[in-house]
Amino acid sequence: MKPFTRTIPLMGTNISLYIKGADAEELAEEAAQMLMRYEQVFSANSEHSQLAMLKKEAASLPLKVDSELYDLIKIGKEHSLHDNSFLNIAIGPLIKLWRIGFREARVPQDTDIKAVLELLNPQHIQLDDEQQTVHLCKKGMEIDLGAIAKGYFADQVMAFFKKNGAVSAMVDMGGNVLVHGDSPSGFSHWKVGIQNPFLPRGNAAAYVSIREQSVVTSGIYERVLKKEGQQYHHIFNSTTGYPMESNIASLTIIADKSLDCDIYTTELFGLDAASIIHKVNAMEQIGAAVITKDGNLAYTESLKGKIHPITT
Repeated sequence: MKPFTRTIPLMGTNISLYIKGADAEELAEEAAQMLMRYEQVFSANSEHSQLAMLKKEAASLPLKVDSELYDLIKIGKEHSLHDNSFLNIAIGPLIKLWRIGFREARVPQDTDIKAVLELLNPQHIQLDDEQQTVHLCKKGMEIDLGAIAKGYFADQVMAFFKKNGAVSAMVDMGGNVLVHGDSPSGFSHWKVGIQNPFLPRGNAAAYVSIREQSVVTSGIYERVLKKEGQQYHHIFNSTTGYPMESNIASLTIIADKSLDCDIYTTELFGLDAASIIHKVNAMEQIGAAVITKDGNLAYTESLKGKIHPITT
């Protein structure tokens, strides 16, 4: 069985697929089609996606949406409403106001930020499970699934590969890494690097050994706006309207599902390192590694013997 690798420029990144199994090339092509369809449905940056249609129409009346989009909105809303959660899928207007990561990025006026804060309450996303409809209760509200969508896509693609006989596979959504089976070198575990938040992309601070799991890292280095001596990152606090303030440079979550990794890298990011480690230690089948702004690496009990710092 020959392995097949494909790279797809999509969703603002390069998505890498590795498959070993019968019909690997055909599976990669079908996966690429799946991902292109997901972009048409879920994209927050396309005027023609179903998610964009919610902004235009769902404030006036409930709008029926694709079942997968509905399910992800429901999951996102549930986690947005958890106590002390820093995940908020209603954050769309704030993301659009700052535009960090785009050419028109700017530091908004305080008055503009305050006006937008009134639109960020996830309670105002009304869902009807029977009709599969979404209603945004305030005009100007906008759902942004950017924090969790790639994990969902990775899980769906991997499920497709497994269903169709892949003996080993990897999906890399440009940061969301999910693996199945043995690594290309024949080892039972895969070594996945954790980006060093203080060095250019491609430089790892540590690597973690995983099998049938996903690794996702979120960090303040990913998208940055520099203005008048200040540096603003892209991970926002929807209570203040400004980038999150904590001692965290990056947070890595390891879990069976890439969606869970996405959820908890955002939900926990505003906590300090000790609180994150304490909280994840109490969770089953989830691990966390935190790199603080002063360069310290801390990780949960579940990662002992599996995570290996890289010394320079």
